[in-house]
Amino acid sequence: MPPKKAPAAEKKVLLGRPSNNLKIGIVGLPNVGKSSFFNVLSDTDLGKAANFPYATINPEEARIPVPDARFDWLCDLYKPASRVPAFLTCIDIAGLTAGASTGAGLGNAFLSHVRAVDGIFQVVRAFDDAEVIHVEGDVDPLRDMEIIQTELRLKDIEWVEKHLEGLKRSGRSLGNNSLADKARKEEIATVEKIYKALTVDGKDVRKCEWNNKEIEVVNGLTLLTAKPITYLVNLSEKDYIRKKNKWLAKIKGWIDAHNPGDPLIPFSVSLEERLAQLPDDERAEAQKEPGAQSALGKITQAGYSSLDLIRYFTCGPDEVRAWTIRKGTKAPQAAGVIHSDFENKFVCGEIMTYEDLKENGSEAAVKAAGKLRQQGKPYEMVDGDIAYWKSG
Repeated sequence: MPPKKAPAAEKKVLLGRPSNNLKIGIVGLPNVGKSSFFNVLSDTDLGKAANFPYATINPEEARIPVPDARFDWLCDLYKPASRVPAFLTCIDIAGLTAGASTGAGLGNAFLSHVRAVDGIFQVVRAFDDAEVIHVEGDVDPLRDMEIIQTELRLKDIEWVEKHLEGLKRSGRSLGNNSLADKARKEEIATVEKIYKALTVDGKDVRKCEWNNKEIEVVNGLTLLTAKPITYLVNLSEKDYIRKKNKWLAKIKGWIDAHNPGDPLIPFSVSLEERLAQLPDDERAEAQKEPGAQSALGKITQAGYSSLDLIRYFTCGPDEVRAWTIRKGTKAPQAAGVIHSDFENKFVCGEIMTYEDLKENGSEAAVKAAGKLRQQGKPYEMVDGDIAYWKSG
């Protein structure tokens, strides 16, 4: 008898909303450079940058093109009439302060805005400027990061406590026989485990190990500490260019101790603002100076990746377009991002990799090399795939 095949490993469910239209929010204390960063990132003046707390109250939203050398190369090859890159939706959220979880400042409204996004850019101030007041009196990034983490965690604890109380009230009459009762008991056990992680273990939810059933419960709670965080350290232009700042190593140490694996990107809002005011040719020239390169592209890509987003391309003389999907998306659902009919009447996809097209130079050469593949419904899309869909 042939040996039995090992069972396929269970596919890991992703934390977060099961959507391709995900948003990232800019979070931090007041006056750390959030709205100024939002303005240069989005090339707008929607964010209200001012030298006092709560200048921003209602969140502003912008779609930021995600830089991608593959997209640029495809546009050069096809020379299309229309070019549509991938976008990252970014939201400027007002400053959080100590006590926000109990409603201090405009805490409850701001935390509801954080709950509505899928990932976080946490802006941390590491520059001294007597002209820009600090809500806590002095510059101390470690204290600021502790405040944000504490407020997000306290709000999660409050949220989970309420949810657990409701589950236990309705769970008193549960038996052991029906599947529904068993599922409800499993949900209660998972919520208790989440509560323990937040209170006893002192961990953010995204830093705990969860199985797929537990992740579904976590996702249903839309917890603040389940959202991925990218730490953006706002330096003075001088410190950013010389790549030296007294806080950077300490900030990295804090992240390693509290949230290991979370990305840290140093940048300088003052440099980005100066570059943004220059014409394109002068901006390119200014960035040739040692250390004076803009970090906005790197930040946008980091935010996009933190949400487990990837893109595939459709290419032709009319349009080259990047379509955003989440990791693990199957071919029919990827086609459905363009139009629901493509998903509902899906037949197959003709797929080639970006690398194969670049290596062979044309679609005809890819086909001649046997690298154009027909893929059916089970196919899981790979970042950089170039797809042509066939539907009934």
